[in-house]
Amino acid sequence: MSIEREEHHEHQVQRNIANVSDKTLEKAAQLFKALADPERLKLLTILSEGEACVSELATKEQMSTVSQRLKILRMENLVSKKRQGKHIIYRLTDHHVFELVENAVAHAKERYEIQD
Repeated sequence: MSIEREEHHEHQVQRNIANVSDKTLEKAAQLFKALADPERLKLLTILSEGEACVSELATKEQMSTVSQRLKILRMENLVSKKRQGKHIIYRLTDHHVFELVENAVAHAKERYEIQD
């Protein structure tokens, strides 16, 4: 008769992520959904270099689709807008968005050894 021993693997490391609410995780997941489109991510990379108006972000043919993409990014509070005369100027909402985009791009380049 053999006796099976159950092994326990205990972790001493405390992780701060365990203290994050489900609501916060849901909102974070929504951010990643907004970032999941390469064209929206491209807009964020452009805006990470500074403010821009829609006409700087799109050709006339692309104006409608770029506006839709910007609307989604605004809804997720990734970009903000302000009126400047006849132009609507877009920018990243804060440094967190800049760092998120910068880290995502750096991770992709490193992970997949992409040379731009």
